[in-house]
Amino acid sequence: MRIEKLDNTGRGITHHEGIITFVENALPNEEVELIITQEHKTFKTATATNIANQSPNRTIPKCPYYHDCGGCNLLHINAEYEDEYKENKVEEILKKYAGIESQIKYIKNDKELFYRNKISLKIENYEWGYYNAATHKLCPVKACLIASNAINCFLENNKAFKISNGSITLRSNYKDELMLIINSSDAVDIDFSAIPNNICGIIVNSKIIYGDNFFFDSIGDMLFRLSYDSFFQINNYMASCIFNILRNNLHGKNVLDLYCGVGTLGLALKDNYKNIYGIEKVKNAIIDAKYNAKLNNVTNAFYYAGDTAKVLKHLDKSFDTIIVDPPRSGLNKDTLDIIINIHPKNIAYISCDPMTLARDLKILKEHYYVSKTNVLCMFPNTYHVECVIVLNRK
Repeated sequence: MRIEKLDNTGRGITHHEGIITFVENALPNEEVELIITQEHKTFKTATATNIANQSPNRTIPKCPYYHDCGGCNLLHINAEYEDEYKENKVEEILKKYAGIESQIKYIKNDKELFYRNKISLKIENYEWGYYNAATHKLCPVKACLIASNAINCFLENNKAFKISNGSITLRSNYKDELMLIINSSDAVDIDFSAIPNNICGIIVNSKIIYGDNFFFDSIGDMLFRLSYDSFFQINNYMASCIFNILRNNLHGKNVLDLYCGVGTLGLALKDNYKNIYGIEKVKNAIIDAKYNAKLNNVTNAFYYAGDTAKVLKHLDKSFDTIIVDPPRSGLNKDTLDIIINIHPKNIAYISCDPMTLARDLKILKEHYYVSKTNVLCMFPNTYHVECVIVLNRK
């Protein structure tokens, strides 16, 4: 079977018995034999075997767990083709699903490995690892090539932790400190005399059992306090690129930062706006945001915990600019309606999913035009990509 192209999750596309088939570990123009893994009414999924005329863009994965692990999925292609694929993917999705054609500025990532400051692992029968893609089959790992060096050093020497079943999230910062968030319905046995000295906090089932439930991290020239359950960009360098895009394109009196997390994006614009307002549903994140405003000598920032619509009903302000950095699911209808009714001059939409981004832009484009389309290689060796879209009111 000849592979025609890649889909938006990095799978090869071909047709098997007249039905579209998505093929793992396959690249365009390769001739492959298939093992069908699932059959549905309108499509099939498969894995590739016996690959003939291998693509010049194919490379040997550096990770020994790659074909069994769901941590990343593009280690079999070279960096140059990964960049080309991601740029073309976003361009095609925006054109097809939003009817938007825009000149894309693609921002590469020179650090292909060891860039993630956060990973989440499953634990089964005392073994730590990732689930194989689309399954609940554990792939135990002793190292992760896309995780930070601090995280990998810990994984090599985690004997102080005896956890039978559950999950663990590992977060690292610019000082190579670690925060561990463990969830388990079983007893967690920790030898506190043997834990590494760079661990500054351990949280088990939402309770602090060691150190603090926060640490500090940096993006560019700014420092931020980050609680264990607060969102923070997983790639610090590329997050600083987002800061620069916003600073170069947004100016005004009042900026509203929705899904503000610990306040990063709004605070990055401290010199561009007279007042900064942020709304976030995670209470610890709002506590962090207020702390971070003081930490970065910002006196014109105001933060509110709660549902966006409910908070804005009591916030009698006009806004020149709205920043949104929603979850992968994108904006819900209520939030879109609120944004349109506020009618700001500018909107900055940060998205990790081009499909939901396109869905929302199709609605917003009735009132706004896209002036800047930035695509960032925030997540090397995975199909994920970060988009920063700047919209101006028509």
